[in-house]
Amino acid sequence: MWRIGNPTQTLQQNPYFGIPPCSSSNEIKIRTKPNIICFWKIGGRDMIRETFYISHGTPLMAIDKSVQARPFLEGWREKVLSKKPKSILMISAHWETDVPTVNAVHHSDLVYDFYGFPAPMYQLKYPAPGAPHLARRIQEVLTASGLKCAVDKKRGLDHGSWVPLRLMYPEASIPVCQLSVQSNLDATHHYNLGRALAPLKEEGVLIIGSGSAVHPSGNTPGSFFGVARWAAEFDNWLEEALTRRRYDDVNNYKIKAPNWKLAHPWPEHLYPLHVAMGAAGEKSKAKLIHRSWGHGILGYASYKFTSS
Repeated sequence: MWRIGNPTQTLQQNPYFGIPPCSSSNEIKIRTKPNIICFWKIGGRDMIRETFYISHGTPLMAIDKSVQARPFLEGWREKVLSKKPKSILMISAHWETDVPTVNAVHHSDLVYDFYGFPAPMYQLKYPAPGAPHLARRIQEVLTASGLKCAVDKKRGLDHGSWVPLRLMYPEASIPVCQLSVQSNLDATHHYNLGRALAPLKEEGVLIIGSGSAVHPSGNTPGSFFGVARWAAEFDNWLEEALTRRRYDDVNNYKIKAPNWKLAHPWPEHLYPLHVAMGAAGEKSKAKLIHRSWGHGILGYASYKFTSS
């Protein structure tokens, strides 16, 4: 007698397969044992194969049209990702917590987490809906992977999220959820965080890490004669390591990378990259999709990771 498996069961959940979870309107039929047939859903139209790391730079990019990265973000839908996501998960450098924390709100208020900027900066709005359902899913997938996950039911979007999103999706119609980084933990933790989030891509979630590829301390002098040598060396190393799939090197950047102490004296602006990298998977392909500089020391390099 033939027994039919659970139609909603994922390949990862089945004990006979070590394959990442899939879901879609299409199905495959696999015989797992004699007299047992199971059906699984594969490759759906909602799936977003790409994850991204973008450098959001200074908050002034929201109003300063001279920032070179601004046209790149404004042309996002035409040149980078034409497919409209069902929701967006932002991993922002500007939300640091001891354990991974997700905001679960119905309406996303803005956090003006900067000081001494022009008054119009504090009048900007981005009324995107929140994504409490996505927050619950994030908590589910992280917990299932053995990771802690707290929920914040009040926090809005900080400028690491809303500044780039205002340029990328100005209509503010897509639900947005934000996840924190843990500066007290290492890069591998954030890579594993991304791996745990990977199933969300199957559900049409766009995963974006938002930081800065090179983010020195505030008292680092700018370079008036092009890009500072130390900054270029780190930035070039990062591009080479990513595009050649040396993801272990990126996770161990404190051992492998030149000038990392200057480029990232604190890790919070690099860790969102590790999350995006982990969510794409170890066999993903990384591509540099933008590079520009602020004052010769603030790196705006951004990357696309495409799952195999």
